[in-house]
Amino acid sequence: MRGFCAALLAGALAGSLVSSASAIDEVRVVRIDGSINPASVDFMIQTIEEAERDQATAVLIELDTPGGLVAATLDIVGAILNADVPVIVHVTPRGAMASSAGVFITMAAHVAAMAPSTTIGAAHPVSAMGSNPKPLQPPDPANDAEEGESKGPPAADYSLEKIENVLAKYNETIAKERGRNVAWAEEAVRNSVVVDAEEALELGVIDLIADSRSALVEAVEGRTISVKGEERTISLAGATFVDVEMTFGQRFFDFLSDPNVASVLLMAGLLGLYIEFNNPGMVLPGAAGALCLVLTAIAFQILPFSWVGLMVMTAGVGLITAELFVSSFGALFGLGIACLLLGGSMVFDQPNLSDLNVSFWSVLVPLVAAFAVFGGVVVFALGRSLWVAQTAGVDELIGLVGRTTTALAPEGKVFVRGEYWNAKASGEVGEGEPVEVTGVEGLLLRVRRTNPT
Repeated sequence: MRGFCAALLAGALAGSLVSSASAIDEVRVVRIDGSINPASVDFMIQTIEEAERDQATAVLIELDTPGGLVAATLDIVGAILNADVPVIVHVTPRGAMASSAGVFITMAAHVAAMAPSTTIGAAHPVSAMGSNPKPLQPPDPANDAEEGESKGPPAADYSLEKIENVLAKYNETIAKERGRNVAWAEEAVRNSVVVDAEEALELGVIDLIADSRSALVEAVEGRTISVKGEERTISLAGATFVDVEMTFGQRFFDFLSDPNVASVLLMAGLLGLYIEFNNPGMVLPGAAGALCLVLTAIAFQILPFSWVGLMVMTAGVGLITAELFVSSFGALFGLGIACLLLGGSMVFDQPNLSDLNVSFWSVLVPLVAAFAVFGGVVVFALGRSLWVAQTAGVDELIGLVGRTTTALAPEGKVFVRGEYWNAKASGEVGEGEPVEVTGVEGLLLRVRRTNPT
């Protein structure tokens, strides 16, 4: 019995040692070099949960992001703040940035680090075409009383102000939790301040500057942090860094989560259907367009979009199509192009949900220009065809001259364009005389006598 208990105790001790070894020997590494979206957040949260389950030493997030969705940002910040494993955020490599959503994620980390020549900041909510709205002032009751009516900021401006206040306080709370610069956290949201790594360290925004993973390991060694109120000492010396990769599904949805990609797919889908409608039976353009629109619909399930912007873009395509059937001398075509530009700049303008938008000059303008060139070619080609005389079909017979093969009194046979036809003349016409076709009634030609040429 004693032997059994000793063996059981030895097994438990061995298991404890194995568990302890796993807890100090492995660091899970996540690389984020794009937008913060549901796919990238699912990837980070999944990695944190697996690190907690496997008792990994820490999770390292190597970050380079221009921003992302507000809801996705809140999800990852919540996961970091409630993580049972230390989370280290390293803004790297040189030239990387932690902009907008990246500010919240970096501030939430147990250890915040930046590489030299990197930047952090600009967390202000973004309005149409990426511009930052000006700070809003409350309405002046005195002025309103003088003018006899209230002229406060529009409702949309108050909405932006509300979002700004919420995000500023949220970032302050994160900074306070991690013992970082609370005043700067507020300024990053309200005034879009941006600082480089050296300034961030001096202001207490981050904990350290590290040029590489090895330098990061050396800098954090022995550092004491608080994980859910519990003091822990970080020791990464000798730890194995395990790079965690996105699954195929996560990579696919991460690709679709780029508003520029969604805009390209939308325009490609509309163009494919436009070609198919003008050339029925081609099949391939229509099928490709339908596939692009299906992918666009998936992207719209991930990205917050504006129905108004989408409808304006659809109206633009409708106006361009209408130019094919209405002689507006290019007015409808030009209005359609304007609608595409306006709708494209509005379709992802959701500052309360995302700071991502379509790049106006580098993506939207070239897309609309390409669509305009193709649409212009189609309109020009179709317009020319309307002025060309018909060369096929029975209507092409009108105006042709043939000869009677029998006397028309008033009906008989005529030979026109290498074919024999039943014909009816307005009066009697002798055999072998020239006649001109004046109309087609089914399989009967209307003819009249004409002078021989």
